[in-house]
Amino acid sequence: MNAEDPAGQVDGRRVTDRSRVRQLSPALNPLWRALHERFSAGRVVQKVRVGPLDAEQRGAIADLFGLLRLPGEYTTVTLAHLDDVLDDVTGCTAYEVVAQLVGPIGDRAAERRGATAARNRLWEWLSGHEVVKAQPALAAWVVATRRTGLIEGSVERTRELLDHALCVLRELPGVGSPLPVFADTVLGDPHGLDEGTRLHTTVVRALAALYGVDPPSDAGGLRALWDRAGIADDELSSTVLTAGLRITTERAAIGQILHLCAEAGQAAALTLQQLRACTQIVGAPTRVWVVENPSLLALALARFGVRCPPMICTSGWPSSAGVRLLQQLSAGGAELHYHGDFDGEGLRIAANVVARVGAIPWRMSSVDYLAAVGGAGPSVGRVTPVPWDPDLSAHLIRLGTAVPEERVANVLLDQLEQRQVSRVGTEV
Repeated sequence: MNAEDPAGQVDGRRVTDRSRVRQLSPALNPLWRALHERFSAGRVVQKVRVGPLDAEQRGAIADLFGLLRLPGEYTTVTLAHLDDVLDDVTGCTAYEVVAQLVGPIGDRAAERRGATAARNRLWEWLSGHEVVKAQPALAAWVVATRRTGLIEGSVERTRELLDHALCVLRELPGVGSPLPVFADTVLGDPHGLDEGTRLHTTVVRALAALYGVDPPSDAGGLRALWDRAGIADDELSSTVLTAGLRITTERAAIGQILHLCAEAGQAAALTLQQLRACTQIVGAPTRVWVVENPSLLALALARFGVRCPPMICTSGWPSSAGVRLLQQLSAGGAELHYHGDFDGEGLRIAANVVARVGAIPWRMSSVDYLAAVGGAGPSVGRVTPVPWDPDLSAHLIRLGTAVPEERVANVLLDQLEQRQVSRVGTEV
């Protein structure tokens, strides 16, 4: 068996004796700590400045390097020289000595790169999420959320919060449930959206961006925002207007109400209470035409009377009753076609209806806008992208002129009349 000689060699080969590392003077600790800091930065180290040093520490450095005089209070040590000295004394490099005496050496540069990559992946995930893409008005919320930064520096906690917020936004506007009931349904926790929680604040900011309003500053504004999002306790004040809609329901009054009003050539106003009593719609129309403004319903009834095709009016942002009816019709097999104002708000409403109930944009393309715009008109306001026509928002911004739905009413009603003529005896 080969024996190690006093010089720390076996058969002429240098070996590492870690016991010799522990015999180094404790007064050299400032040097090891300074090197640990530099090594952990993840960059190439050529030299390190150490200090301030007391007399004992200066003496320890002089002894290590075999200096005839003590170094100053601050001294610079070259890593290549130190490696040579430590190799002779311990058989280790400076890196190995520091790791043994101070602790494991990290790589802060790599950690920073990893953290940056993780943050970038988080924001890319948020920007590309299906809920955000379906309602591009949320892009402003994404930007603001990114500017706010991570929750306590944690990508994981931030993603968990945002994932819950997106689950909530996917289900909004609601169908008139109280907030605790809605939170329990979506999150499995009736207190998940309590005011003051981080999730509540995040969702409220998203809704403000979606509706193009400032975040509420008082309780009244907060109630109004949630009500706009279809979260409310009042089953009677939430209504939706219809015309020409004939359906069959089981043990619910709305089927009779709609039939009587359609036969009389009149509009019907359904409450959320009535719609909640309806568990299923049977015999839904093949197509239902959805508009933003009540004046369109009035013009349709004036033209068609009892022959009015099935129509629904959202009256701006759809109410809880409106969302409920549209969902029930869609579940019953009806194909929903939506038209609204050509302005920033109108496009956001349209995007919301398309995303929420699967409606199909009806004459809401760039071609339709360019054919209708002309002369003076109201401002388009704040315009956000739309999913179904990437060029549409750019045209609105460039021209700056809105086209209210009433301005194209004849075009819309002419199309409905032509469908009736071409399908005599069938339901539109």
